[in-house]
Amino acid sequence: MPVSDPMEETPVLAALEGGVLTLTLNRPTRLNAMSHPLIEAMNAQLKRAREDDAVRTILLTGTGRGFCAGADLAGPGPGDPTRSGERDVGAVMDRIFNPMIRAMRELPKPIVAAVNGVAAGGGANLALACDIVLAARSARFDQAFVRISLIPDLGGTWFLPHTVGDARARALAMLGSSVPAEEAERMGMVWQVVDDAALMDEATKIARKLATGPTLSYAAIKKAIDLAATNTLDQQLDFERDNQRELGRSADFKEGVAAFLAKRPAQFTGR
Repeated sequence: MPVSDPMEETPVLAALEGGVLTLTLNRPTRLNAMSHPLIEAMNAQLKRAREDDAVRTILLTGTGRGFCAGADLAGPGPGDPTRSGERDVGAVMDRIFNPMIRAMRELPKPIVAAVNGVAAGGGANLALACDIVLAARSARFDQAFVRISLIPDLGGTWFLPHTVGDARARALAMLGSSVPAEEAERMGMVWQVVDDAALMDEATKIARKLATGPTLSYAAIKKAIDLAATNTLDQQLDFERDNQRELGRSADFKEGVAAFLAKRPAQFTGR
């Protein structure tokens, strides 16, 4: 019987401090490849983040020398078995992977990614699903799906054209290219590249700043930017009007204006 690695018995480490829920993918011997238990743990933590007012921001990173190597192809298989014995990859996407990406994008709180090494396949798109992405200088983003005759998933076919443009998205997906962190920054995949040793300090600094900010505003910004991909200008103007009306009634708006006039830091509460 195989012996489990005690380092990987908890596939996602979670720590809440100062409003920042740090989630660390914890399968270092597999470069944090996504097993079913890891995805289920992520989904549980995303549910917690939505329901717990003490969580104001998520910081996502990985243990060891990689962020995430994508789905664990060396595990029981990337798809659910059918009666014929074949794997239904689509079924497992529907059951656990896609709910995770939807939960990340719909979470009314910011998610910061600290990409600490290779982000390959679904791991690259997991990073792109976050709101603000920082990458270590040694990190790289690898759309490896075509090498095993699949297409980018976990939202990759949506995120890529919206971040790097149509031409680059097609080339990255079809060539399965590996993109170094600094090139990813130039393309618009990531917000900032920092030295490896400074990655977690910088990512934590941003996460803490967001955790003390106006969370109602962040939620509206996330939704507005997602809607902008399909809305007309008129629809977007209507969305902005409706949300400004609601935000203008909030305690945080009143506090923000008062702090601005008093030339002091605002104390936002998310209300």
